[in-house]
Amino acid sequence: MTRHKPGGSGRGARVAEQIHHELAEMIRGELKDPRVGLVTVTGVDLTPDYAYATVWFSVLPDDPATLELTLQGLRRAAGFLRAQLGRRVRIHTTPELRFAHDPSVGRGASLSALIDAANSVQARD
Repeated sequence: MTRHKPGGSGRGARVAEQIHHELAEMIRGELKDPRVGLVTVTGVDLTPDYAYATVWFSVLPDDPATLELTLQGLRRAAGFLRAQLGRRVRIHTTPELRFAHDPSVGRGASLSALIDAANSVQARD
């Protein structure tokens, strides 16, 4: 799922979606960095001039040490990913990639655990 800014253009949303798809494939299949393990690209925010793309990702396991190593690996590979993206997506400016952790997956898991705990307490009563 690609994140879209309110009031964004249809073309910008399509370009962000294409970048999302291509980056997910490249990270999964072409990165050889051992620091980058089980990474899921959850969204891409693209500036209107296509100069910068914030790539939101989640990682398993979702602990601080793994997150930091993965972020280092992704930042190190940003130039390679940008060059490959320039070959795959035909736009006038290939955006500079900035990686950011998406905490929504962890929040969702903790909310799910809270709901399960509440349901088990209610079932005992």
